Amino acid sequence: MTTQAGFAVFTILFIIIIIIITAPNLHSASPLSGMEEQDKKENAEFTGEIKGGMRPSMKLVVMGIIDKKPKIIEVSLSSKPQDEDTEADVGLQLKVNFVDRAVQRNARLAGKWGPSENTMSFFPFAPGEPFKMEIVCEHQQFRILVDGQPLCGFTHRLSPLASLTSLRVLGDLQLTKVA
Repeated sequence: MTTQAGFAVFTILFIIIIIIITAPNLHSASPLSGMEEQDKKENAEFTGEIKGGMRPSMKLVVMGIIDKKPKIIEVSLSSKPQDEDTEADVGLQLKVNFVDRAVQRNARLAGKWGPSENTMSFFPFAPGEPFKMEIVCEHQQFRILVDGQPLCGFTHRLSPLASLTSLRVLGDLQLTKVA
């Protein structure tokens, strides 16, 4: 094979791999419904229903590519879809703040936010890079992993867990998969 032919084959394979990696996975079996293809735009927003609500041993996965100049990404588990004029209970709100390089966790019960938690051992997010966030529901807490590495935990403040029926993701990213 000539160098030009080899380069052409490599280029085609590279393009196919990029398409596969960045294509939204909208047909996988998941606990979420209401998924719609996301437009490639800043400040992506996704809201999906969690069938049957959260329960121990359930795992939610959020994958995406962070914008080149991000400010914030927010992931929330709530009792119903959040509208600007609705005060739904929020069992977990993760706010990834790129300016402060922090991941804030909190919950809102009966319209009131509790004390936020910020401690973590590292900041795993990088502008322009892909990520995979897993939210694992355990009996006592949510365990959050990023790219397979444990990031933090958040003790449940809302009961029952099954009342958490909505997942919302928004911010400076392009979503590639929510499951």
